[in-house]
Amino acid sequence: MATTGTSPGGPGAEAPAPGSEPPPGGTGRLGPPPWRALVFLLPALLFLGAYMVYPILFSVYRSLWDAPGLEFVGLGNYLTMFTNPETFIALRNNVIWVVVAPVVVTFTGLVFAVLTERIRWSTAFKVVVFMPMAISFLASGVIFRLVYEQDPERGLANAIITTVQDTVSPSAVYPDARPRPEAPLTEAPGGGYELVGEVRPGESVLLPLVGVQADDLPGGAKPAAPAPAAADGLTGTVWLDFTRGGGGEEGVIDPTEFGLPDMRVQALRDGEVVGEAFTEGNGTFEITGPDTDGPYTLRLAADNFTEPYRGLTWLGPTLITPSIIGAYLWVWAGFAMVLIAAGLAAIPRDALEAARVDGATEWQVFRRVTVPLLSPVLLVVFVTLMIYVLKIFDLVFIIAPGSVQRDANVLAVEMWRVSFGGGNDQGLGSALAVFLLALVVPAMVFQIRRFRRENQ
Repeated sequence: MATTGTSPGGPGAEAPAPGSEPPPGGTGRLGPPPWRALVFLLPALLFLGAYMVYPILFSVYRSLWDAPGLEFVGLGNYLTMFTNPETFIALRNNVIWVVVAPVVVTFTGLVFAVLTERIRWSTAFKVVVFMPMAISFLASGVIFRLVYEQDPERGLANAIITTVQDTVSPSAVYPDARPRPEAPLTEAPGGGYELVGEVRPGESVLLPLVGVQADDLPGGAKPAAPAPAAADGLTGTVWLDFTRGGGGEEGVIDPTEFGLPDMRVQALRDGEVVGEAFTEGNGTFEITGPDTDGPYTLRLAADNFTEPYRGLTWLGPTLITPSIIGAYLWVWAGFAMVLIAAGLAAIPRDALEAARVDGATEWQVFRRVTVPLLSPVLLVVFVTLMIYVLKIFDLVFIIAPGSVQRDANVLAVEMWRVSFGGGNDQGLGSALAVFLLALVVPAMVFQIRRFRRENQ
């Protein structure tokens, strides 16, 4: 009689499936053993330990010692830090940076990302906006230090402002013009120059000025000429009383001297303007129609000599922090645009089309559909920018001149200044570094936890 085979587990036990037996002496775990993974991770762990963990621990240790590192002071450096006015200025500026810069950059990146979906040359636009990310912060600081120069002939920002200003309201033609000390002109109350003595209709006067470069004369300037007298008006000549190459007689119109055109000349009686005229190309003028026989006072109006508008003092104490934030925006707007554009590309088009079919305007679609769906990406961009803002150093250090470095100071710059920039107090500098790390870590932890939740 034939016998039936039984499994080793006894009668009724099922035989194990082929290939399911655990390896001899093993635990049933798939993949290589943990020690082998540790071997591959060891170089990275050593690198992190040498370049991150050790500096952090040493900074905490060093912050408990005095400047030379010879005397243990405990929390003394931290007390000094929080009672030092420089720290509070730096902390105030860091707060301004954290509140303003990430918001402005994220909003600008959002606007750029939306625009790139609606223009045909979007690729070229993205390249131009993202290009500053390829430039180091040091180079960016040098660039914007030149952009913010006060002189409009060197600084791009003030060159644009003054060009617009001169287009809307032209500046004075002769800001440097002035009379000679012995000339019959004196400074007028409220600005400008007035003729010494009074004049009456029928008289012709000479009003000589100097201080104007011959090369800076307006294009319509012609050789000066005496103005003929007018029986019912006040006439005269305003000219550049200077002969190129020397010679000539002061106070007398010489053949090679030019008139000053477009000069406003006013006639005053009892302190009020009763008539005015502009000089011709040869410097002559005529004020007609005085209501009486005078006498009158002739005045060269103050607006003939006002200094031209020179733009804003970008690198002054008032605007230095907003100016540096503008440079930060130029560098990081491309980063925000690229991430947000990727988020826009991932938004389901069905949701947008459904909102439009339901009658929503483009603004309502953007505000009620696009922005909510983009909120995870916007939050990632915002937190990332906030982490970098807390550590901002290069732009502040390069752009801010020494005279306003204190007004633009931030914690990272203050840490460098105290430790290496003349303070030579590495104990206090280490305390500032630890404090800065304490500000950055919560944002980093939030960002890491968010990434982990998205990957689950």
